[in-house]
Amino acid sequence: MSDNRAAVAAGILPGDDLHRTLLRSIVDVARAIFRAQAASVFLLDAEADELVFEAVSGEGEESLIGHRFASSTGIAGWVLVTGQSLVLDDVSADPRFASGAAESTGYVPKSIMAVPLITGERAIGVLEVLDRRSGERFTMEEADLLGMFATQAAAALDLLQRSRSARRVLAGDAGGDTTLTRLAAALERAEPEDRDAALALLRAAEALLARMR
Repeated sequence: MSDNRAAVAAGILPGDDLHRTLLRSIVDVARAIFRAQAASVFLLDAEADELVFEAVSGEGEESLIGHRFASSTGIAGWVLVTGQSLVLDDVSADPRFASGAAESTGYVPKSIMAVPLITGERAIGVLEVLDRRSGERFTMEEADLLGMFATQAAAALDLLQRSRSARRVLAGDAGGDTTLTRLAAALERAEPEDRDAALALLRAAEALLARMR
């Protein structure tokens, strides 16, 4: 794909920064409300079968973005696979806790509240809140409140996934001579008025795909 076509793709679709800003605001507010040491959002990378840190507030926020681990690993993996919320006062006493994975992040929590991020009928990630600063226990009632944040985070992550997929198509990574890639190529030769019309068409197509999924 030429540099020009890559620029077209970059200009049409929202970038990761926009979605990460929204996700970061979600974990910041969740952390503040529950007075926690940390909060994080994971996204499932289905192709790699891994969970990826997409947003972190508090402990680990400087280094964890992009950190990956197997999707079935630990508390987050259990929540993702089962689609159930989980509240633990002492993670070290629970067999689902993967201490090795936690140690690899540089922060080992004592207590945790985790909820799945659901879009449609599938879990696409996990939202966690770790270690209340006061030492008080998390409750299942609070997990229900955290679920409200999970709804917002799931919507943002779904948009992030679709934006990345569309970028791969426009970049030609999906293979084949698709309509979108042909249209992107034609934009390089288009007159200004035709270019504006084509860009409007691409935006409309992306909006339609968003409503259909």
